[in-house]
Amino acid sequence: MKFTDKKSIGYIIFIAAILAYPALADSRWLAVGSTFLIFSVVGLSEDIILGKGGMFNMGHALFFGMGAYTAAILNKFFGIPILYTTPFAILVPAFFAIVLAGPIIHLRGDYLLVSTIGLNIVFIQLLQNDLFGITGGPNGIFGLDIPQILGVDLGSPTAVYYTGVFVLLLTFGIMANLDRSKPGRALQYFRLDDLAAKSIGINTSAYRLFAFAVGAGIAGLGGVLFAIQYSAVSPEAFNFMQSVLFFSIVLVGGSSIPGILMGTFVMFVLPEIFRDFATWRYFIFGFAMILAMVLRPEGILPAKFGKIPAYMKKE
Repeated sequence: MKFTDKKSIGYIIFIAAILAYPALADSRWLAVGSTFLIFSVVGLSEDIILGKGGMFNMGHALFFGMGAYTAAILNKFFGIPILYTTPFAILVPAFFAIVLAGPIIHLRGDYLLVSTIGLNIVFIQLLQNDLFGITGGPNGIFGLDIPQILGVDLGSPTAVYYTGVFVLLLTFGIMANLDRSKPGRALQYFRLDDLAAKSIGINTSAYRLFAFAVGAGIAGLGGVLFAIQYSAVSPEAFNFMQSVLFFSIVLVGGSSIPGILMGTFVMFVLPEIFRDFATWRYFIFGFAMILAMVLRPEGILPAKFGKIPAYMKKE
């Protein structure tokens, strides 16, 4: 990729801005910035399933919460340093995504959407009923360890923020590689026309499970960051409304990295600006979604697939 094109320059400006942000923000807005980074990571993971795979998943907070609770349980009850729980927090949601999505992967549209909502609700009920006595019930799990690397404390708000920056940039790399990979192209094909994809030999069921597993794994990584940021996890942070937020981020932003970032800003940061106005912030949330859907039905910054190469358009 040439660093002279507009897209590359945009990424450079964005990265420079998020690196400089802690120097300009107070404690409250630094916390908002950290959550923005986490929600952007989870929004990108939802995009793999909803945007790229074209599957109506409105239970994504299930995998986000599964990653957070995996990290919290391993840290609190088994004494594993919270950063070392990261591989488990990625693999456990990915495994359960395959197990849970397997029976419903053949469903389409509203039927799949309702099924994923049901899975999210069941997950919250299990957490609230203190599954196996290790989820903490309605109160959740508190007092998680402060993360450390080589004895360096990473528990400060600034350190948590920059950890979020690192994970977001890592996710950018995963998404870019996915777009260029065989599975990424297969997702694009059956999203556009399932029957045509099958006719050219694409195993659509396998790639749907692949999309759920990868999306769930990245969401689980975001869950670890969430657990680190708050040193606690609780059921209400991963309920159905949280899934609606991630679903809305992809719809409003469009299936592209810049679109997801813009969608996260519109659906999370913008309402935070109006937090002091209590219920008005929900008005802003709803109004922003309606306005975006009316003016940009494909998303603010939708992905462009199948773009004609420049050399073919030369006269």
